Amino acid sequence: MKNLEASRVRRKRWRAALTNLLVYAVLIAVAVVSLYPFLWTLVTSLETQGGIFEFPPKLLPQAPSWRNYAAVLELVPLARQFLNSLILSFFGVFLSVLFCTLAAYPLAKMEFPGRNFIFYAILATLVLPNEAGLIVNYVTTAKLGLLKPELGAVGQFAAIILPALPSTVGLFLMRQAYLSVPSELLEAARMDGASELLIWRRIMLPLAMPTIAAFGILQFVAIWNSFLWPVIILRDRELYPLAAGLLDLAGTFATNTRAISAGAVIQIIPILILFFVFQRYFMRGLEGAVKG
Repeated sequence: MKNLEASRVRRKRWRAALTNLLVYAVLIAVAVVSLYPFLWTLVTSLETQGGIFEFPPKLLPQAPSWRNYAAVLELVPLARQFLNSLILSFFGVFLSVLFCTLAAYPLAKMEFPGRNFIFYAILATLVLPNEAGLIVNYVTTAKLGLLKPELGAVGQFAAIILPALPSTVGLFLMRQAYLSVPSELLEAARMDGASELLIWRRIMLPLAMPTIAAFGILQFVAIWNSFLWPVIILRDRELYPLAAGLLDLAGTFATNTRAISAGAVIQIIPILILFFVFQRYFMRGLEGAVKG
C-alpha cells in the first residue's frame, strides 16, 4: 500500500514537473520572439559593415561602432525633437489623466439613467482603428482654430494633445479602479457634507494611485511613439517630435537603415527607463484594475 501511494506521488510530481517544463518552454519561446526585433534593431544600429537582412541573422555586431548614432546627430535636430516629445508627453499625460480620472468617477460611483449604456458605448470604440478618427480629429481641430498660423507652436501642439485626452483605455482602467473602492467611504463623506469633487480628490484619487500610475505610463508610451498624427498636423518640421523626426533619415531613393535603427534605439531608451523605474506601480495598477 505504501509503495502504491509513493508511486502515485512520484507520478504526480513527474506530471507537475513536465507541465512546468512545457510552460517555461512556451514562455521562453514567446520571450525570444518578442525580444528579437529589439535585439535586431540594436545590432543593426551598431553594425557598420556587411548585409543588414542576412540569414541566419546576426546576434552580435561584427564591427560595432557609434558611427550610426553620430549620423543621427548630424542629420536630425535631436535635442529640439527630444524637447518637443517631452513637452507633448508631459502635457498629454497630465491632461489625459486629469480628464479620465474625472470622467470615470460618475460612471463608477454616481447613479444616473443610462450610466452603463454610456460606458459600454464608449468601450465599443475600442474596436475602431485609430486611423478611423483622423478625419474627425482634423476637422475638429481646424474648427477650433488650432491650426491657424498665428497661433504658432502652441496651437499645433494643442492640436496634437487634444485628441489624446479622451482615452477609452484610461477611462476603463480608472472606472475599474473606482469600483473597487467601498461605497461606504463615499457615503460617510457625503454625510459629513463633502462635495463630490472633494470626495474625488481626497478619497478616490489616493486609493486609485497605482492605476493612475499605470495609465500614465501607457499614455506616455502612446504619445511618445505618436507618429502619424503629428506628421499630419505639424507644418513646421522644427516642431516634430522624435518619432516623426526620424523621417529625415529616410531618403526618396535610399534609406539609411542603420541610422534609422540608431534613432529608434534612442527613442526607446526613455520608455525603458520609465518602465524599469515604475514597473512596480505599473503591475500593481493593472492588477488592481483587473480585480476591480
